[in-house]
Amino acid sequence: MAIITSAETIDIRFPTSLEADGSDAMNPDGDYSASYVVLHTDGLDAAGQPLAGYGITFTIGRGNDIVCMAAQEIVNRLIGRDVDQMVADMGGTYLSLCSDSQLRWLGPEKGVVHLALSAVMNAAWDLAGRLAGKPVWRLLADMTPEQLVDIADLRYLADVLPRERALEILRKAEPGKAERIADLEAKGYPAYTTAAGWLGYSDEKMLRIIAEQEQLGFTAVKLKVGANLADDIRRCRKAREAIGPDRPLMIDANQVWDVPTAIEWVNALKEFDLRWIEEPTSPDDILGHRKVREGVAPIGIATGEHCHNRVMFKQFLEAGAIDYCQIDAGRLASLNEILAVLLLAAHFEVPVCPHAGGVGLCEMVHHASMLDYVAVSGSYEGRITEYVDNLHEHFVHPVRVAGGRYQVTGDAGYNTEILTASIEEFRFPDGSYWAAARS
Repeated sequence: MAIITSAETIDIRFPTSLEADGSDAMNPDGDYSASYVVLHTDGLDAAGQPLAGYGITFTIGRGNDIVCMAAQEIVNRLIGRDVDQMVADMGGTYLSLCSDSQLRWLGPEKGVVHLALSAVMNAAWDLAGRLAGKPVWRLLADMTPEQLVDIADLRYLADVLPRERALEILRKAEPGKAERIADLEAKGYPAYTTAAGWLGYSDEKMLRIIAEQEQLGFTAVKLKVGANLADDIRRCRKAREAIGPDRPLMIDANQVWDVPTAIEWVNALKEFDLRWIEEPTSPDDILGHRKVREGVAPIGIATGEHCHNRVMFKQFLEAGAIDYCQIDAGRLASLNEILAVLLLAAHFEVPVCPHAGGVGLCEMVHHASMLDYVAVSGSYEGRITEYVDNLHEHFVHPVRVAGGRYQVTGDAGYNTEILTASIEEFRFPDGSYWAAARS
């Protein structure tokens, strides 16, 4: 019998602002950061190695320490728990952590406490996968519809997604699961790149990276927009010329516009045959997104990386405000809530195209995409998952991409363990990099 003996949270920050990596109209100088949670046990994993779980949520610098403090408060509740009992009831584990009445007051289910819960539960899911000797997506895909519904957080969704409807969706996807798993193992999951699109990059750098990414098999490109319309027109024209008339081109405003400006600005870019505009306005403005959708059609609306929880996704979907559902593996409270949103999106027939990049988001969201394909939607149609080629070198088991597609790996867990050397260098404020930067 293994017990969770201790838990720690670590503030890890990478100086990405120095090269404008990740720069956009709203966030020009982020230092990509991870609130990193480690669950220690006295047991062994399926490979006979010391069993631990590693979890992440993503921020962009200042305030990461606040999320770490909240995560430590939450994760302390797991110390002393029996590992087998915890992983046998991941739905109950999740509910026990998100239902503390005093911590809940700080949200509820949004903001710092929800980011912190995500990091803690992501560590628990990593531990569950390691214990079973399976990647997390496969751990879930091998479950029955009844087991999956018990894991999914369906609270407050019954008016549009009652338990029986969720079961119906999952049962419909049961036939063909083995074939879809084989298809994933042979081909991988479709991805697009944002690597060229950061707003702080020169045109020359943008075009060079587009060409490099094309050689790696990426056929779709996303650009950041919203700071200057003339610049956006020039950059979109150059990108469209570089990729040709038939490949998907998307744009992302990172919430910088109000509704009228969004409609006017996006319509000024219509000539470039855009697949979607991402985060055109406030991430909380559901009706505003619907107005933008009506005003810029046929360009699609994509949003969700700042969508606090499944209840907000329910409203976006029920209102007909979005064409693409962009879950974020560090903002939603782990796979328990992600699974609920996958089911909502399947119910409303809206494709899920997860947000990625950051620190560890690519590592996590490919599990969600593969789970969606195998066990929920059963389809690639309209679906493509973001990939950003930075910071993967800091992970023990980084995600693999080939031919412009996320590849299935045999790594047990959630791909979220960070290298010890990277922690020692970039932990804040006392890692070797940050200590040297202050001297």
